[in-house]
Amino acid sequence: MRRITADNAKATIVCIHGAAEHCGRYMWLAEMWRSSGYNVIMGDLPGQGLTTRRRGHISSFDEYINEAGLWIAEAEKSGLPVFLLGHSMGGLVVIRSLQEHHHAVSGAILSSPCLGLKYKPGKALNVLSLGLNKIAPDMLFESKLSIDMATRNREVQDEDENDSLFVTKVSVRWYRELLGAVSLAFEKINALPDVPLLIMQAGEDKIVDREAVKGWFNLLNSSDKSYREWNGLYHELFSEPERDKVFKAALHFAEGKLTEKEGEI
Repeated sequence: MRRITADNAKATIVCIHGAAEHCGRYMWLAEMWRSSGYNVIMGDLPGQGLTTRRRGHISSFDEYINEAGLWIAEAEKSGLPVFLLGHSMGGLVVIRSLQEHHHAVSGAILSSPCLGLKYKPGKALNVLSLGLNKIAPDMLFESKLSIDMATRNREVQDEDENDSLFVTKVSVRWYRELLGAVSLAFEKINALPDVPLLIMQAGEDKIVDREAVKGWFNLLNSSDKSYREWNGLYHELFSEPERDKVFKAALHFAEGKLTEKEGEI
């Protein structure tokens, strides 16, 4: 777990990374939050980054939810307002965490949340994965996700090409657990607490199905929800050449919720 502390912090951001990556890729974003007066807490999810678990494998999606719960608990110790920020699978972790544990947070920011995959294995492979999930759940397969599918930012692409912490293979169990978590995000949509929510979705997402994201958003019965689609941007909004604008939108959301909170006191 990493803690990045701001001087005279006004709130804390819990940042949850996506599949195959690690929290070290979020140092630019963490610095942007810190320089804006926010503490940041983040870490590597089980089976990813510097964790000692088998890379690309989990036994249950609950492992992600439990790990995120530790980060949220740490954030709450400061007594400051807490915001959750999840990218891609990290966005799904945020959703499922809120549905199961109803964390009292001041808001949630979801960046291209994984609520549906752009490309899925064929029907035969899907059936095969169901069988393998029972007899060989830790069998690994190539994820087939390339860096240029995630961002148009050449600088980030060059850095990622040399990043040994990237997960390139995922297990059958990981895949089935991911699909199960997506299904539960829809099935338990009414269990999501009524917290302020901002979804920022890449308009040219080559990894997540943006129509599924919009569908979930439209089903959500919330008193404070916002959806913004970034035309022309790829999946990793906070890596794109326009990431400064994306961050300003996220910051505007958080600042607005803090102002509203102050007005209630």
